Amino acid sequence: MKLFEYEAKAELAKYGIPIPAGGRATNVSQTHEIAIKLKPPFAVKAQVLISGRGKAGGILFADSVSEAEKAAEKLLKMRVKGIPVKSVWIEEKVRIKNELYLGVTIDRVNRSYVAIASAVGGMEIEEIAAEAPSKVMKFLINPQHGFHSFHALQIAGRMGYRGSQLLKVGIIFESLYRVGMDHDAELIEINPLVETQDGKFVAVDARMIIDDNALFRHQQYKKRLLEGEIELTSQELAAMKNDLSYVRLKGNIGVIGNGAGLVMATLDTIQFYGGKPANFLDVGGGAKAERIFAALNIVFSDPNVKVLFINILGGLTRCDEVARGILKAKEETGVMKPMVIRLVGTNEEEGKRMLTEAGIHVLESMEEAAQEVVKMSR
Repeated sequence: MKLFEYEAKAELAKYGIPIPAGGRATNVSQTHEIAIKLKPPFAVKAQVLISGRGKAGGILFADSVSEAEKAAEKLLKMRVKGIPVKSVWIEEKVRIKNELYLGVTIDRVNRSYVAIASAVGGMEIEEIAAEAPSKVMKFLINPQHGFHSFHALQIAGRMGYRGSQLLKVGIIFESLYRVGMDHDAELIEINPLVETQDGKFVAVDARMIIDDNALFRHQQYKKRLLEGEIELTSQELAAMKNDLSYVRLKGNIGVIGNGAGLVMATLDTIQFYGGKPANFLDVGGGAKAERIFAALNIVFSDPNVKVLFINILGGLTRCDEVARGILKAKEETGVMKPMVIRLVGTNEEEGKRMLTEAGIHVLESMEEAAQEVVKMSR
């Protein structure tokens, strides 16, 4: 889950990382109330969950309160890369001497977190790495030992800082790591961390992505997600509310399975036979009829889906419960697209009997079912 800039900055501030004075507004009146409490000039920034908003015109500068109001009014009426701006962050503009980059993310190849730093900030770290790879420093973090002050100070020294400034950068980097770990972050970064004209350091922009699987530990953000205060499709939101793992794809064959491995294998098999999956949807182990019913509603609501492949290998999941969910969807919604069902495992015979009596054919072979669903999709 991505946090808005104002949310990420609030978390940084709790850990003592300096941020510019500012506030969030959803209308011009609120902008006025915030701006009169700050010192001009101002930066007025669209709060959208995408990167590169500055290049897309999502950050404006103002020298007075009235200019800040006009900037906020303009931003609140626009879309940044197609996303509507619902709020803005107004902050005191910082006098910049140097821009740095600090970040912590996951290195999946090495199965550990990695600390990344650069003395050249203010743009995408990918661009920095491509244009000047020698200016990007990486430090693999031992998952057992963590990231400590001496690691942070070593990196700050390599960035060219000495004395009190080395200590300031080191403290900020170590604190950034602690914020990330305490919030189960897949990514947390300050870009840029600005060195000001008077030798201080301020986090002018911040980004944080929390692992969705850890949201039960961060209820304030999960609540926002479930209330739809984020750019999710209706299918993604419904899946989140029903604790289903769902990813929308670009094909026309809907897929429901139990277990991530089985669903991935189903996607591969469909593609092997020339089909294009429309989604990944895992109902998990031990799914009851209500869960199957919810999954069917999610997939059927996607207009791109022409046919559905339900692939169940019953262990904890009972085939008769799956059948009940399918029949409930048929009875209550009346919106049933063509389906191919493969049903094997616990209470298999009962599940097949229920579906067969309702006129729904069931297969046993995943390969046969995949070929059939691809044929139907054409």
